[in-house]
Amino acid sequence: MNNAAATDSRESLGILLGLVRTELVRAMEAEIATKGLDLRFTQFLILKRLAKLGPMGATELARSVELDGGAMTRQLDQLESRGYLRRCPHEQDRRALRIELTAEGNALWQQLTDCNGRVLKAAQRSLNASERRHLHDYLERVLHALRNKD
Repeated sequence: MNNAAATDSRESLGILLGLVRTELVRAMEAEIATKGLDLRFTQFLILKRLAKLGPMGATELARSVELDGGAMTRQLDQLESRGYLRRCPHEQDRRALRIELTAEGNALWQQLTDCNGRVLKAAQRSLNASERRHLHDYLERVLHALRNKD
């Protein structure tokens, strides 16, 4: 038996982060369902990126939510067919399209903001304000270390 594993029965950081993400996704989808919406977490992320960052190209949007091109196209098709977003010609590049929220998409985002806030508040309910700030700082530093391999 590995002594390191025997002395530390806690989950590894990678497993723990994966479990937290899984539970956040599950809780967010459940919260969205209580509003009677048929929306998956990935679609929520797409709407969130567009609401927060404004119109962008499909490739940039796909990268920001970690989807490949084919998966992004399927998600965009579904959201566009529901009237939540539209593909518009790019102002500087006629070959490219920009993805933007419609008025319906913006209205939906306003509902989802409340859902997101409730889920994140519930996830952190056992932490005081200082612990929440520390957790955020630690996670930002871990993310920075992973992105900057220098």
